[in-house]
Amino acid sequence: MIDPLKAWLVEKYPAWIFLAVLLSTWEWVVAQEWVASYLLPSPTQIFQTTLELWPEIYAATLSTANSIAWGLGWSAVSGVTLALLFFAIPIVRRAVLPFCIFFQTVPIISIAPLLVIWFGFGQPTVRASAFIVSLFPILANTLTGLQETDAHLKGLFRLYRPSPWQLIFKLQIPSAIPYILTGIKISAGLAVIGAIVGEFIAGGGLGSLIDAARTQQRVDLVFSGVVMSSVLALLLVFIIEVASRLLLRGRPYLRKL
Repeated sequence: MIDPLKAWLVEKYPAWIFLAVLLSTWEWVVAQEWVASYLLPSPTQIFQTTLELWPEIYAATLSTANSIAWGLGWSAVSGVTLALLFFAIPIVRRAVLPFCIFFQTVPIISIAPLLVIWFGFGQPTVRASAFIVSLFPILANTLTGLQETDAHLKGLFRLYRPSPWQLIFKLQIPSAIPYILTGIKISAGLAVIGAIVGEFIAGGGLGSLIDAARTQQRVDLVFSGVVMSSVLALLLVFIIEVASRLLLRGRPYLRKL
């Protein structure tokens, strides 16, 4: 019989178990000198480097977090607004949406130099980079949510003879909330990528720290920057997940849409 505690751990926390095994194996491989520590530092060495340079890493993390929050926040506002516009005026959707899709396929790394020319070095470019890469998923998911409102709810709502705007704001937008939250959750990771790429080009934050560590062959510091970037992404997704649960609490009909 499987021990209940072990079964619970395997069921609830497989990712943590895998992470512990991975870090232990990594530490052991480096300790056995199978890989040179200057090419692949051990988790312990990375942790020590993070502690030693914590003031610099912390400041860089705050700068990146600020750019991510700004870019993701404005992409959420803009994405929902554009989706409403496209939904309310189909001719605008048919005219503009194909260009939005095309623009989304352009790699952000190829746009970043233009952003530097337009906005200069520093946070404006980084924020613009985070905004650009995180806009489309929110736009697309919101538009899908508006278009897939439950037909029975829509028919029932029309018995009260609502105006078109009442139909949108009192039924279709609330019904699209799960889609909007999913789009924001997808965009959270993209916003981190966009911010880091922007910092590679425009300077500042974790991207600049990682790039400087690369030129100095400080692989341990590169890993520290990568870990902090991942922590930011995970924290952002966690916050969005908590917000989603709070918004959808007591609304089981929305969870099914």
